Formats: sequence, C-alpha cells, structure tokens
Amino acid sequence: MFDVTEFQARCRAAGLALTHQRQVIYQVLMQARGHPCPEVIYEKVRKRIPSISAGTVYKNIKTFLNAGLLCEVTLHHGTMRLETNVQPHHHLVCTGCRAIFDVDSNEVDEVQLRRKPPKGFLVNGYKIEFYGLCPGCRKRQ
Repeated sequence: MFDVTEFQARCRAAGLALTHQRQVIYQVLMQARGHPCPEVIYEKVRKRIPSISAGTVYKNIKTFLNAGLLCEVTLHHGTMRLETNVQPHHHLVCTGCRAIFDVDSNEVDEVQLRRKPPKGFLVNGYKIEFYGLCPGCRKRQ
C-alpha cells in the first residue's frame, strides 16, 4: 500500500526533492507485484504520465536505489529487478518463470564464512537466493 506521507518523509530523510514524477514512479513500484524490472515500471508510469521519458523513470529508479528507498534484487536474471522491501531478507527464485519470492531473514540460519575473506575485504552483509520451481512451473512440467 502506498502512503504519500511516508514517501515524503523518506524523500526528505534522503535529501531528495519531492516531485510529482517521483511520487508516481514510487507509487507504481509500491503497487507492483513481485519484483518488477524497470521496463515494466516505465510502461505503468507512462499510462499515468504519457509525456514521461524512459530516461526520467530510469534516472529516478537509480536515485531511489542510491538513496536506499529501493533495492535491486540481483543481476543474475538478465535484467535488473526491483523491490521496495528494504528490510534484510532473502529470496526464492523460480528457474522456470524467473519469479522471485521474499524469504524473511529470521527464516534462514545465520551464514558465516569458514575462512577469512581476502585481505582488506570488509563483509557488511549477505543475501541468499534459493533456486527451484514455483508451484505454477511445477504444474506445467
């Protein structure tokens, strides 16, 4: 559910100017199911603001990513996938249809490296992806 007041507060906290275009882009992101790619977001935003350019949508997505209002799921799916859930969590990824499902962090045991990373490398987090087939793809097989 999109809360304009919360969006405005998050923009102010991140030092971002509040614009109508940003509000519509973020609202579309919040209302999107799953983990959409930027192309899908652009098409949905364009229905509400026909004059908006793809560049404006992509630039604002990048701005939201840099400000921590949005997360990139992974680069392994052929295109960037986005989500508004910025809380620590992991994913189930369907190898059939490429659908991505959230898995809460408390549903996964803590992961630890068995050896130290290379000298000078600082680990500040991790994300886990579990791969398999979603119920729909399993039915189709």
